[in-house]
Amino acid sequence: MQGFIIKLSRVRDEDMIVTIISEDCLTTLYRFYGARHSPINLGFKIDYESECSLKSSVARMKDVIHLGYSWMGEYDRILIWQQFIALFYPHISSSEEIGPFYYQLLDDCANQWGKQNPKRLAIEGYVKLLEYEGRLHSRMNCFFCNEFIETNISLIRAFLPAHQECSHTLSINAKGLTWLYEHYSTLFLNDNEVERLWYVMNEGL
Repeated sequence: MQGFIIKLSRVRDEDMIVTIISEDCLTTLYRFYGARHSPINLGFKIDYESECSLKSSVARMKDVIHLGYSWMGEYDRILIWQQFIALFYPHISSSEEIGPFYYQLLDDCANQWGKQNPKRLAIEGYVKLLEYEGRLHSRMNCFFCNEFIETNISLIRAFLPAHQECSHTLSINAKGLTWLYEHYSTLFLNDNEVERLWYVMNEGL
């Protein structure tokens, strides 16, 4: 099986509990530490096998192969990738069935991560996620006062729209936001707006 590591929890000694998102499901496995074991880390895409044990309710991970990307040698890109992928565990950990959408979204992002600005890719991917989950608010009514926002649109957690005066945060230009929602592209957002949306996204999916 193949999947992305979205959570690592160290247990006794160097052993780990590893949560992986694959195309079909979310899986939690036990990873025994060993000198011959290939290293794993948050955000890695791996090929692996799972082995059930009568002694534990958690299956064991074995035969791990790291499926690397060329950008894995760039520290800044890895750091942003790990911040991005870590957001998925608290968002989907309680879901019984997740379907292929989340895995495919991460796979698409990972394939482009070395070619484009990673924060822009993450924001574009997040808009796809919000639309998929039916949470994309394209109607610009303020979350705080419920009045229509004519100018100075701001976004708060989950990209909920708000007046800049109500949220006291940086505004996002309307053309750039419309283009983002319709084309999943940050083309018309400047770097300050991208940084603001990246900050908002990191408050939680």
